[in-house]
Amino acid sequence: MHAVEIASRGFRVVGEDFSDSMVKVASENAQRIGGEASFEVAAFGELAERVGGGFDALLCLGNSVPHLLEPEQLARALADFRACLRPGGMVLIQNRNFDAVLVRRDRWMDPQAHSEDGGEWLFVRFYDFDEDANITFHVVTLRRGENGQWTQRIASTRLRPLRQSELAGALDQAGFREVIWWGDMQGAAFDAENSPNLVVTARRE
Repeated sequence: MHAVEIASRGFRVVGEDFSDSMVKVASENAQRIGGEASFEVAAFGELAERVGGGFDALLCLGNSVPHLLEPEQLARALADFRACLRPGGMVLIQNRNFDAVLVRRDRWMDPQAHSEDGGEWLFVRFYDFDEDANITFHVVTLRRGENGQWTQRIASTRLRPLRQSELAGALDQAGFREVIWWGDMQGAAFDAENSPNLVVTARRE
């Protein structure tokens, strides 16, 4: 939906996701809403190979980078981001503020609710802190249909809780400069102890 919204404002937009089904849904949303966005199936490290370079900006939203569990994977992804951008092009990365999560050992995130077409959804999200310093992120989805009955399912994925200092070093090694840190997508200053998000903008040399 971010890609479709940006495209509706006159920008050339390419969206990418590792999931075939998500790319299909995104393409359907673009056709339904009318945004001139195209979508490709690609993983981190494959973006430039699929769409080439010369882009003005690359947006990586929704706590995606922490799915890279090894430092080498992070380095490869940031090099790939750089290859997609023109000189001076900007990357924007939005992650959870794991500096605060790790200090406070925050397991639980605020629940989220949604209602649509007679159905209700409740999303309960929490972490397990694993022995190898990574974390396991769980999402419990509770759905109540028109008949009033609830169903539930759980999805889990492993994450690497990426701290600001590590991401700063990796951006520098990848050749990004003019690095600016934010605490949310509204532009608040980053506070390692209290900000909900770690948002960074940087420019390719």
